[in-house]
Amino acid sequence: MLALLTKVTIDHEALTAIDVAPVLAAGVTRQAVIEALEVAWAFNVITRLADAFEFDVGPPSSFAAGARRLLARGYK
Repeated sequence: MLALLTKVTIDHEALTAIDVAPVLAAGVTRQAVIEALEVAWAFNVITRLADAFEFDVGPPSSFAAGARRLLARGYK
């Protein structure tokens, strides 16, 4: 799955059914492949928008603070 998602991200125009075949052969369901591709699409769009708008991610400490908030309040 990671190899497939990497290709989708880096070279989506070259993606073919041959790229999906090993994932399905490994036992990943068609629905799971679809869901993984949907998640990858969302993250790729978010990343490209963040790059286009020069979004500042902030220091690593901001990630730790965000994680503490999510753990305290849940992810809703």
